[in-house]
Amino acid sequence: MHIPPYYKKKSVQRFLAGAFAGAVFSYFIFIYMHGSMYGELLAENRNLKSEVTELKNQNEALLEDNENLDEKSKEPIKVETIDISITNEEDLPDSLIIHDLEELIKEEITHIVGKDVSIISESDGLLKATIENKDFTVDDFTYQFTVDTLIIHHTVKLAVEAEIAE
Repeated sequence: MHIPPYYKKKSVQRFLAGAFAGAVFSYFIFIYMHGSMYGELLAENRNLKSEVTELKNQNEALLEDNENLDEKSKEPIKVETIDISITNEEDLPDSLIIHDLEELIKEEITHIVGKDVSIISESDGLLKATIENKDFTVDDFTYQFTVDTLIIHHTVKLAVEAEIAE
């Protein structure tokens, strides 16, 4: 069997030349498309890597902050200030007396500043009794107090009612 010599015809030669040129052209297009796609993937990969490292750093910082907060929460809360308010100020004769009475009460319970809130809250009855059983004297008048409200936290807040003792 013999293959006919079609390669000698001009139409077959043009077809083979066109097929070869098309193959070369399509190979270059394939290389270009593959390169641009690979370049985009590399850029996306770098962006994702940088985002992952940023998120890891953020996670480490948050975990460290959480550990610091855990350590702080394990530390006991201490009383920092005392805030006293007299509920019946209008019954008292002078605003200077109100200020003096508040200062006297603060002096009486100033020992609780710097103590743990848990200790103070356990002995809140003792704190109330300390204020209610003591007579405070200002300008030849003696005052007694009854504790209306006692809030114990960083700031101990007392709402007291003043009466003139007889």
